[in-house]
Amino acid sequence: MMKAVIILCLVTSCLGSAVLRRPRLDGRIVGGSTADIKDSPYQLSLQTEGNHYCGASIISAEWALTAGHCVDGGLPSWISVRAGSSNRACGGSIHQVAQIISHPKFDRNTLDYDFALIRVATPFSFGSNVAAVGLPSRNEDVSPGTSAIVTGWGLTSEGDGWNATILQQVTVPIVSYSECNADYENYDGGITERMICAGYTAGGKDACQGDSGGPLVANGKLQGVVSWGYGCARPNYPGVYARVASVRDWIKTSSGV
Repeated sequence: MMKAVIILCLVTSCLGSAVLRRPRLDGRIVGGSTADIKDSPYQLSLQTEGNHYCGASIISAEWALTAGHCVDGGLPSWISVRAGSSNRACGGSIHQVAQIISHPKFDRNTLDYDFALIRVATPFSFGSNVAAVGLPSRNEDVSPGTSAIVTGWGLTSEGDGWNATILQQVTVPIVSYSECNADYENYDGGITERMICAGYTAGGKDACQGDSGGPLVANGKLQGVVSWGYGCARPNYPGVYARVASVRDWIKTSSGV
């Protein structure tokens, strides 16, 4: 079995760019602060040719959950994940992806069912920097106003040209389905029941490009996967996340988790 590669952090800043294009203004951290991987040990950097382009979340020793649009059309051999490091470019361990299971109903145009499971070739070694995040039960609801934490290495402002090198985090409130649906009705026809939203009416705090596939955690569970939105941190346009509780049965059936 292939061993995970442990990489020492020899630099504090590295350049990287997204190599996969998303179909819409998408999963997108603005208004946040520097984070320590110990506080979000489930966070992964999805990489190709050593460059970060999306996030993912550890859900077991062998499986991770990301957005369907992050791996759409990709082959496992093209993708690896970095675990256990706050720096997207160094530290932690590198794991080659062995298998990708996209949700069979994933729609690349609407981003409905925006989920994909990733199995790594070498299991994650759990510790203070690496751990699985809990999953919600089937169709579990999160009350509007509940604080949720989003983490990632995406852009720190809309239109910025670089991803963050060090992990960022931001706390945003869950937005009700009806409010979010109304916010997006004119822009994109609203949202589906496989989506959950979080953000402030005034904007200012959000995920951004490069955060796609990463975690939205509330009540200690992975409630959402960074998916899409109109711009980054714009007023009246909360971030839209793929709602994990809506596909809990598929996750269990496909991965055993």
